[in-house]
Order: sequence, then structure tokens, then C-alpha cells
Amino acid sequence: MKPSTEKSTPEQKPLRLSERLLFYLGAGALLFAMAVDAIAVLGRHIGVPLWGSIELVQAGILIASSTAMLSATLANKHAKVRILVDRLKGGPRMWMQRVQALFSALFFLALLVGSVWIFLDMRGAYEESELLHIPYTPLRIICILSILGVMLSFLRRLRETPKP
Repeated sequence: MKPSTEKSTPEQKPLRLSERLLFYLGAGALLFAMAVDAIAVLGRHIGVPLWGSIELVQAGILIASSTAMLSATLANKHAKVRILVDRLKGGPRMWMQRVQALFSALFFLALLVGSVWIFLDMRGAYEESELLHIPYTPLRIICILSILGVMLSFLRRLRETPKP
């Protein structure tokens, strides 16, 4: 993707380094998952299966989805129902945006608590995938960090003054 030489509008500000890194990490993980799956399908057709391809694809998708979720939150592009908020003006609209940020932060806090609970509960179990023995601990840490990042992003929005 070639960087644009045009001036950016307020809605189209240039990506920060962290956002670009998230984009490339997620895109790389998705390409990896797609390549592994394509090789596995081709291998099945020619009689040489790729053992453990599902485990590799699952790890790649976890990384891709974690970065996508965090990127969407940082860019304020989460899916949300705006049927009510779009009809409000001024103070009520800003209040509803704060309520939305609060409930979103609470939702991700609940996910974070559950993920950390499972992580702590399974910390001595040495969990790993069946065929390739991919350890689950680093994957759980990636998941926890992405959920934490999303939650902190919503908490930051609570402190900011929303635009009417």
C-alpha cells in the first residue's frame, strides 16, 4: 500500500507508529494463517497433508483478531448502534457517548477479569496444542494485552471531551 502524498483531513489523520505496527502485525498474522490454510488444502489434494495446520491457523487468527480489535478501538471505528445518539445534540449526545464508553470499558473489564482468571488458573498446567505443541500461555498473554488495551482506550475516552 503506497502512502498518500495528499494532505490529510481531520477525519483522515496519518497513522501513528503504534497503529502502523498493529496493522502490519495483524496483516502478517492473517497472511500467515491464509498461507498455511492454502498449503494445507493443496497438500490434502495432492496426498501430502500438513499436520497441525489448524493449530497454526488458530494461532495466526488469534493474533490477527487481537490486533484488529485494538486497532478498531484506537481508531474509534467499533461497530455501534447510533440510531439514538445521532438524533441527539449537545449535552445529551456527549453524555450518551460517555455512557457508551463506560459500558464498553466495563464489558472489556469483565472479559479481562475472566481471561486473567483462566490464565492464573492454568499457569502451572503447561498447556499446549496436540500436534505441534504450541504453548497456550503466550497466546493467552496476547489476548489479555489486547483486551487491556481496548479497555484502557475506552477509559481514556471517558476523560476526553466528546465532540457534539
